[in-house]
Amino acid sequence: MKTEAGRNDITEHPHDDKTRPCLCTVCDKWFTTKGHLNVHKRIHSGEKPFVCTVCDKWFTTKGHLNVHKRIHSGEKPFVCTVCDKRFTEKGNLKRHKQLHSEREVYSCTQCEKRFSTQQWLMRHMNVHSSKYKCTECGKCFSKNRDLATHRRSHSGEKPFECSVCSKRFTTAADLVRHSRIHSGEKPYKCHLCDKSFSESGVLNRHMRVHTDDKPYKCSLCNKSFRQSSNLQRHNRHVHSNRRPYHCPYCGKLFATNGPLKHHVLIHTGAKPYSCRCCSECFTRHQQLRQHLLKSHNEGTWFTCEICEKKFIYASGLQLHSIRHSAVKLYVCSECPKRFYTDSELKSHHRVHSEYRQFCCFLCDKSFKYKANVVQHFKRCSVVRGFAEKLIF
Repeated sequence: MKTEAGRNDITEHPHDDKTRPCLCTVCDKWFTTKGHLNVHKRIHSGEKPFVCTVCDKWFTTKGHLNVHKRIHSGEKPFVCTVCDKRFTEKGNLKRHKQLHSEREVYSCTQCEKRFSTQQWLMRHMNVHSSKYKCTECGKCFSKNRDLATHRRSHSGEKPFECSVCSKRFTTAADLVRHSRIHSGEKPYKCHLCDKSFSESGVLNRHMRVHTDDKPYKCSLCNKSFRQSSNLQRHNRHVHSNRRPYHCPYCGKLFATNGPLKHHVLIHTGAKPYSCRCCSECFTRHQQLRQHLLKSHNEGTWFTCEICEKKFIYASGLQLHSIRHSAVKLYVCSECPKRFYTDSELKSHHRVHSEYRQFCCFLCDKSFKYKANVVQHFKRCSVVRGFAEKLIF
Protein backbone atom coordinates (compact mmCIF):
# COMPACT_ATOMS: atom_id res chain seq x y z
CA MET A 1 0.00 0.00 0.00
CA LYS A 2 1.44 3.34 -1.04
CA THR A 3 1.22 6.04 1.61
CA GLU A 4 1.64 9.80 1.70
CA ALA A 5 5.24 10.84 2.20
CA GLY A 6 6.14 11.68 5.78
CA ARG A 7 9.07 13.38 7.40
CA ASN A 8 11.29 10.30 7.31
CA ASP A 9 9.67 8.54 4.37
CA ILE A 10 12.11 7.19 1.77
CA THR A 11 9.91 8.60 -1.01
CA GLU A 12 10.51 12.09 0.33
CA HIS A 13 14.22 11.97 -0.57
CA PRO A 14 14.41 10.05 -3.89
CA HIS A 15 17.89 11.36 -4.71
CA ASP A 16 19.72 10.94 -1.40
CA ASP A 17 21.85 7.95 -0.44
CA LYS A 18 20.35 7.32 3.01
CA THR A 19 19.30 3.79 3.73
CA ARG A 20 16.02 3.35 5.51
CA PRO A 21 16.07 -0.17 6.93
CA CYS A 22 13.23 0.25 9.46
CA LEU A 23 9.76 -0.62 8.17
CA CYS A 24 6.41 0.19 9.74
CA THR A 25 4.34 -2.98 9.42
CA VAL A 26 1.07 -1.01 9.61
CA CYS A 27 1.46 1.48 6.73
CA ASP A 28 4.69 0.29 4.99
CA LYS A 29 6.62 3.53 5.62
CA TRP A 30 10.40 3.23 5.91
CA PHE A 31 12.62 5.09 8.39
CA THR A 32 16.36 5.63 8.80
CA THR A 33 16.49 4.71 12.49
CA LYS A 34 14.56 2.56 14.90
CA GLY A 35 13.98 5.65 17.05
CA HIS A 36 12.16 7.44 14.22
CA LEU A 37 10.12 4.30 13.61
CA ASN A 38 9.13 4.04 17.29
CA VAL A 39 7.96 7.67 17.31
CA HIS A 40 5.99 7.06 14.11
CA LYS A 41 4.28 3.98 15.60
CA ARG A 42 2.59 6.22 18.19
CA ILE A 43 0.42 7.58 15.35
CA HIS A 44 -1.13 4.12 15.02
CA SER A 45 -1.18 3.19 18.71
CA GLY A 46 -2.36 6.59 19.95
CA GLU A 47 0.36 6.52 22.60
CA LYS A 48 1.24 9.93 24.08
CA PRO A 49 3.86 9.42 26.79
CA PHE A 50 4.75 13.08 27.43
CA VAL A 51 2.39 15.07 29.68
CA CYS A 52 2.19 18.78 30.46
CA THR A 53 2.25 19.23 34.25
CA VAL A 54 0.24 22.47 34.00
CA CYS A 55 -2.82 21.42 31.98
CA ASP A 56 -2.44 17.59 31.74
CA LYS A 57 -2.35 17.63 27.93
CA TRP A 58 -0.45 14.67 26.42
CA PHE A 59 1.97 14.59 23.46
CA THR A 60 3.64 11.99 21.27
CA THR A 61 7.11 13.59 21.40
CA LYS A 62 9.10 15.58 23.92
CA GLY A 63 9.69 18.28 21.29
CA HIS A 64 5.96 18.86 20.88
CA LEU A 65 5.63 19.09 24.67
CA ASN A 66 8.43 21.67 24.90
CA VAL A 67 6.76 23.83 22.24
CA HIS A 68 3.41 23.52 24.05
CA LYS A 69 4.94 24.62 27.38
CA ARG A 70 5.62 28.03 25.86
CA ILE A 71 1.86 28.65 25.91
CA HIS A 72 2.01 28.61 29.71
CA SER A 73 5.36 30.37 30.11
CA GLY A 74 4.66 32.98 27.43
CA GLU A 75 8.16 32.34 26.07
CA LYS A 76 8.71 33.41 22.46
CA PRO A 77 12.42 32.79 21.85
CA PHE A 78 12.45 33.37 18.09
CA VAL A 79 12.65 37.07 17.24
CA CYS A 80 12.37 38.74 13.83
CA THR A 81 15.41 41.01 13.37
CA VAL A 82 13.44 43.33 11.10
CA CYS A 83 10.30 44.14 13.11
CA ASP A 84 11.03 42.51 16.53
CA LYS A 85 7.92 40.33 16.32
CA ARG A 86 8.39 37.19 18.43
CA PHE A 87 7.37 33.58 17.82
CA THR A 88 7.12 30.35 19.79
CA GLU A 89 8.40 28.18 16.93
CA LYS A 90 11.32 28.56 14.54
CA GLY A 91 9.16 27.53 11.57
CA ASN A 92 6.69 30.36 12.23
CA LEU A 93 9.56 32.88 12.31
CA LYS A 94 10.95 31.48 9.05
CA ARG A 95 7.60 31.91 7.29
CA HIS A 96 7.22 35.40 8.73
CA LYS A 97 10.67 36.50 7.50
CA GLN A 98 9.67 35.79 3.92
CA LEU A 99 7.29 38.74 4.13
CA HIS A 100 10.28 41.05 4.68
CA SER A 101 12.58 39.42 2.14
CA GLU A 102 12.94 40.04 -1.58
CA ARG A 103 11.51 36.59 -2.22
CA GLU A 104 8.30 36.11 -4.10
CA VAL A 105 5.10 36.64 -2.15
CA TYR A 106 2.15 34.56 -3.29
CA SER A 107 -0.96 36.68 -3.85
CA CYS A 108 -4.53 35.49 -4.17
CA THR A 109 -6.08 36.42 -7.52
CA GLN A 110 -9.57 36.51 -5.98
CA CYS A 111 -8.88 38.84 -3.04
CA GLU A 112 -6.03 40.96 -1.67
CA LYS A 113 -4.57 38.38 0.72
CA ARG A 114 -0.88 37.50 0.39
CA PHE A 115 1.01 34.44 1.60
CA SER A 116 4.66 33.59 2.19
CA THR A 117 4.41 30.09 0.70
CA GLN A 118 2.54 28.54 -2.21
CA GLN A 119 1.22 25.88 0.14
CA TRP A 120 -0.61 28.46 2.27
CA LEU A 121 -1.97 30.13 -0.85
CA MET A 122 -3.30 26.84 -2.21
CA ARG A 123 -5.00 26.12 1.10
CA HIS A 124 -6.56 29.60 1.07
CA MET A 125 -7.85 29.11 -2.50
CA ASN A 126 -10.20 26.42 -1.15
CA VAL A 127 -12.27 29.28 0.26
CA HIS A 128 -12.91 30.62 -3.24
CA SER A 129 -13.32 27.23 -4.91
CA SER A 130 -16.06 26.22 -2.45
CA LYS A 131 -14.26 22.92 -1.86
CA TYR A 132 -15.26 22.96 1.79
CA LYS A 133 -18.67 24.62 1.72
CA CYS A 134 -21.33 24.56 4.42
CA THR A 135 -24.60 23.24 2.97
CA GLU A 136 -26.59 25.17 5.60
CA CYS A 137 -25.34 28.73 5.08
CA GLY A 138 -22.96 28.57 2.09
CA LYS A 139 -19.89 29.70 4.02
CA CYS A 140 -16.61 28.30 2.62
CA PHE A 141 -13.50 27.17 4.47
CA SER A 142 -9.90 26.40 3.61
CA LYS A 143 -9.81 23.11 5.56
CA ASN A 144 -12.28 20.29 6.15
CA ARG A 145 -11.54 20.45 9.87
CA ASP A 146 -12.70 24.08 10.01
CA LEU A 147 -15.89 23.16 8.15
CA ALA A 148 -16.60 20.32 10.61
CA THR A 149 -16.18 22.73 13.53
CA HIS A 150 -18.42 25.31 11.84
CA ARG A 151 -21.21 22.77 11.33
CA ARG A 152 -21.61 22.57 15.10
CA SER A 153 -22.94 26.14 15.04
CA HIS A 154 -25.92 24.81 13.07
CA SER A 155 -26.37 21.51 14.92
CA GLY A 156 -25.89 23.02 18.37
CA GLU A 157 -23.37 20.30 19.22
CA LYS A 158 -21.03 21.27 22.06
CA PRO A 159 -18.89 18.22 22.83
CA PHE A 160 -16.41 19.91 25.18
CA GLU A 161 -17.57 20.39 28.79
CA CYS A 162 -15.96 22.41 31.58
CA SER A 163 -15.24 20.16 34.59
CA VAL A 164 -15.78 23.07 37.00
CA CYS A 165 -19.06 24.70 35.91
CA SER A 166 -20.34 22.20 33.28
CA LYS A 167 -20.54 24.88 30.58
CA ARG A 168 -20.15 23.34 27.13
CA PHE A 169 -18.22 24.53 24.07
CA THR A 170 -18.02 23.74 20.37
CA THR A 171 -14.21 23.55 20.25
CA ALA A 172 -11.44 22.41 22.57
CA ALA A 173 -9.73 25.78 22.15
CA ASP A 174 -12.82 27.58 23.48
CA LEU A 175 -12.83 25.27 26.50
CA VAL A 176 -9.14 25.94 27.18
CA ARG A 177 -9.71 29.71 27.08
CA HIS A 178 -12.76 29.38 29.33
CA SER A 179 -10.92 27.22 31.88
CA ARG A 180 -8.53 30.12 32.51
CA ILE A 181 -11.46 32.00 34.09
CA HIS A 182 -11.49 29.38 36.86
CA SER A 183 -7.73 28.89 37.14
CA GLY A 184 -6.77 32.54 36.76
CA GLU A 185 -4.01 31.42 34.42
CA LYS A 186 -2.58 34.11 32.15
CA PRO A 187 0.09 32.32 30.11
CA TYR A 188 0.81 35.07 27.60
CA LYS A 189 3.33 37.48 29.08
CA CYS A 190 4.54 40.77 27.66
CA HIS A 191 8.35 40.74 27.45
CA LEU A 192 8.46 44.55 27.83
CA CYS A 193 6.36 44.96 30.97
CA ASP A 194 4.92 42.76 33.71
CA LYS A 195 1.45 42.35 32.22
CA SER A 196 0.05 38.89 31.48
CA PHE A 197 -2.96 37.86 29.42
CA SER A 198 -5.20 34.82 29.08
CA GLU A 199 -5.30 34.96 25.25
CA SER A 200 -2.55 35.45 22.67
CA GLY A 201 -4.70 37.84 20.62
CA VAL A 202 -5.07 40.18 23.60
CA LEU A 203 -1.28 40.13 24.09
CA ASN A 204 -0.75 41.00 20.42
CA ARG A 205 -3.08 44.00 20.74
CA HIS A 206 -1.31 45.02 23.97
CA MET A 207 2.09 45.01 22.24
CA ARG A 208 0.89 47.88 20.05
CA VAL A 209 0.85 50.03 23.20
CA HIS A 210 4.63 49.68 23.34
CA THR A 211 5.28 49.96 19.60
CA ASP A 212 2.59 52.63 19.05
CA ASP A 213 1.61 50.64 15.98
CA LYS A 214 -1.78 51.72 14.66
CA PRO A 215 -2.26 49.73 11.45
CA TYR A 216 -5.94 50.52 10.92
CA LYS A 217 -6.32 53.94 9.25
CA CYS A 218 -9.53 55.79 8.50
CA SER A 219 -9.74 56.64 4.79
CA LEU A 220 -11.80 59.77 5.51
CA CYS A 221 -9.83 61.59 8.20
CA ASN A 222 -6.53 59.61 8.38
CA LYS A 223 -7.05 58.83 12.07
CA SER A 224 -5.34 55.56 12.99
CA PHE A 225 -6.33 52.82 15.42
CA ARG A 226 -4.70 49.84 17.07
CA GLN A 227 -7.70 47.57 16.52
CA SER A 228 -9.97 47.08 13.52
CA SER A 229 -13.02 47.12 15.81
CA ASN A 230 -12.09 50.63 16.95
CA LEU A 231 -11.86 51.80 13.33
CA GLN A 232 -15.27 50.30 12.56
CA ARG A 233 -16.75 51.99 15.64
CA HIS A 234 -15.13 55.28 14.61
CA ASN A 235 -16.66 55.09 11.15
CA ARG A 236 -20.12 54.37 12.55
CA HIS A 237 -20.04 57.09 15.20
CA VAL A 238 -18.18 59.86 13.39
CA HIS A 239 -18.62 59.55 9.64
CA SER A 240 -21.93 57.76 9.24
CA ASN A 241 -25.30 59.46 9.52
CA ARG A 242 -27.14 56.15 9.39
CA ARG A 243 -29.24 55.04 12.35
CA PRO A 244 -30.19 51.50 11.28
CA TYR A 245 -31.18 50.21 14.74
CA HIS A 246 -34.69 51.05 15.94
CA CYS A 247 -36.49 50.32 19.20
CA PRO A 248 -39.45 47.94 18.64
CA TYR A 249 -41.32 49.59 21.53
CA CYS A 250 -41.08 53.31 20.75
CA GLY A 251 -39.37 53.55 17.36
CA LYS A 252 -36.31 55.47 18.57
CA LEU A 253 -33.34 55.15 16.23
CA PHE A 254 -29.74 54.32 17.12
CA ALA A 255 -26.42 54.29 15.27
CA THR A 256 -25.21 51.06 16.90
CA ASN A 257 -26.75 47.98 18.48
CA GLY A 258 -25.13 48.49 21.92
CA PRO A 259 -27.06 51.65 22.92
CA LEU A 260 -30.26 50.08 21.60
CA LYS A 261 -29.83 47.06 23.89
CA HIS A 262 -29.45 49.34 26.92
CA HIS A 263 -32.41 51.46 25.80
CA VAL A 264 -34.76 48.45 25.43
CA LEU A 265 -34.21 47.65 29.11
CA ILE A 266 -36.15 50.84 29.90
CA HIS A 267 -39.25 49.30 28.31
CA THR A 268 -38.79 45.71 29.48
CA GLY A 269 -37.54 46.50 32.98
CA ALA A 270 -35.11 43.60 32.59
CA LYS A 271 -32.10 43.44 34.88
CA PRO A 272 -29.92 40.67 33.44
CA TYR A 273 -27.03 41.06 35.89
CA SER A 274 -27.88 39.38 39.21
CA CYS A 275 -25.82 39.35 42.39
CA ARG A 276 -24.75 35.87 43.47
CA CYS A 277 -24.67 36.98 47.12
CA CYS A 278 -28.15 38.52 47.41
CA SER A 279 -31.31 39.09 45.39
CA GLU A 280 -30.24 42.43 43.86
CA CYS A 281 -30.31 42.71 40.05
CA PHE A 282 -28.88 45.34 37.74
CA THR A 283 -29.26 46.55 34.18
CA ARG A 284 -25.52 46.94 33.59
CA HIS A 285 -22.47 44.90 34.51
CA GLN A 286 -20.69 47.98 35.85
CA GLN A 287 -23.52 48.48 38.39
CA LEU A 288 -23.22 44.87 39.53
CA ARG A 289 -19.46 45.14 39.94
CA GLN A 290 -19.83 48.32 42.00
CA HIS A 291 -22.52 46.62 44.15
CA LEU A 292 -20.29 43.61 44.87
CA LEU A 293 -17.49 45.89 45.97
CA LYS A 294 -19.61 48.16 48.19
CA SER A 295 -22.12 45.71 49.67
CA HIS A 296 -20.24 42.40 49.82
CA ASN A 297 -16.60 43.48 49.76
CA GLU A 298 -16.09 41.14 46.82
CA GLY A 299 -13.49 42.14 44.26
CA THR A 300 -10.73 44.70 44.35
CA TRP A 301 -10.96 48.47 44.47
CA PHE A 302 -8.29 50.35 42.54
CA THR A 303 -7.24 53.01 45.03
CA CYS A 304 -5.18 56.12 44.39
CA GLU A 305 -2.17 56.13 46.72
CA ILE A 306 -2.16 59.93 46.87
CA CYS A 307 -5.77 60.94 47.54
CA GLU A 308 -7.29 57.49 48.29
CA LYS A 309 -10.00 57.93 45.68
CA LYS A 310 -11.35 54.54 44.63
CA PHE A 311 -12.09 53.23 41.16
CA ILE A 312 -13.91 50.16 39.87
CA TYR A 313 -11.55 49.70 36.91
CA ALA A 314 -7.76 50.00 36.68
CA SER A 315 -8.13 52.18 33.58
CA GLY A 316 -10.02 54.76 35.65
CA LEU A 317 -7.22 54.87 38.22
CA GLN A 318 -4.57 55.24 35.52
CA LEU A 319 -6.31 58.25 34.00
CA HIS A 320 -6.82 59.76 37.45
CA SER A 321 -3.18 59.26 38.52
CA ILE A 322 -1.95 61.38 35.64
CA ARG A 323 -3.61 64.40 37.27
CA HIS A 324 -1.37 64.09 40.34
CA SER A 325 1.85 64.08 38.34
CA ALA A 326 1.38 67.75 37.35
CA VAL A 327 3.32 66.85 34.21
CA LYS A 328 1.61 67.58 30.93
CA LEU A 329 3.60 65.57 28.41
CA TYR A 330 1.45 66.29 25.37
CA VAL A 331 2.30 69.63 23.76
CA CYS A 332 0.34 71.28 20.97
CA SER A 333 2.45 71.93 17.88
CA GLU A 334 0.38 75.01 17.00
CA CYS A 335 0.34 76.82 20.35
CA PRO A 336 2.00 76.61 23.82
CA LYS A 337 -0.83 74.64 25.43
CA ARG A 338 -0.01 71.33 27.14
CA PHE A 339 -2.22 68.39 28.10
CA TYR A 340 -2.25 65.35 30.38
CA THR A 341 -3.41 62.80 27.82
CA ASP A 342 -3.13 62.14 24.12
CA SER A 343 -6.92 62.23 23.73
CA GLU A 344 -7.07 65.73 25.28
CA LEU A 345 -4.42 66.95 22.84
CA LYS A 346 -6.26 65.45 19.86
CA SER A 347 -9.47 67.13 20.98
CA HIS A 348 -7.64 70.45 21.27
CA HIS A 349 -6.21 70.12 17.74
CA ARG A 350 -9.67 70.77 16.37
CA VAL A 351 -9.34 74.37 17.51
CA HIS A 352 -6.64 74.86 14.90
CA SER A 353 -8.31 72.73 12.23
CA GLU A 354 -11.20 73.55 9.93
CA TYR A 355 -12.18 69.90 9.78
CA ARG A 356 -15.70 69.25 11.15
CA GLN A 357 -16.16 65.54 11.70
CA PHE A 358 -19.55 65.55 13.49
CA CYS A 359 -22.55 65.97 11.22
CA CYS A 360 -26.29 66.37 11.87
CA PHE A 361 -27.98 63.83 9.65
CA LEU A 362 -31.21 65.90 9.57
CA CYS A 363 -29.78 69.08 8.03
CA ASP A 364 -26.16 68.11 7.18
CA LYS A 365 -24.73 70.94 9.30
CA SER A 366 -21.31 69.93 10.64
CA PHE A 367 -19.43 70.64 13.88
CA LYS A 368 -15.96 70.21 15.34
CA TYR A 369 -17.14 68.82 18.66
CA LYS A 370 -19.64 66.11 19.51
CA ALA A 371 -21.16 68.15 22.37
CA ASN A 372 -22.07 70.90 19.90
CA VAL A 373 -23.80 68.55 17.48
CA VAL A 374 -25.71 66.96 20.38
CA GLN A 375 -27.11 70.35 21.42
CA HIS A 376 -27.90 71.27 17.82
CA PHE A 377 -29.50 67.92 17.11
CA LYS A 378 -31.99 68.27 19.95
CA ARG A 379 -33.18 71.62 18.57
CA CYS A 380 -33.13 70.42 14.95
CA SER A 381 -35.18 67.30 15.68
CA VAL A 382 -37.89 69.40 17.40
CA VAL A 383 -38.07 71.85 14.51
CA ARG A 384 -38.37 69.05 11.97
CA GLY A 385 -40.84 67.01 14.01
CA PHE A 386 -38.58 64.04 14.74
CA ALA A 387 -38.08 64.58 18.47
CA GLU A 388 -40.23 61.61 19.50
CA LYS A 389 -38.49 59.12 17.21
CA LEU A 390 -34.84 59.98 17.43
CA ILE A 391 -32.19 59.69 20.08
CA PHE A 392 -28.60 60.82 19.84
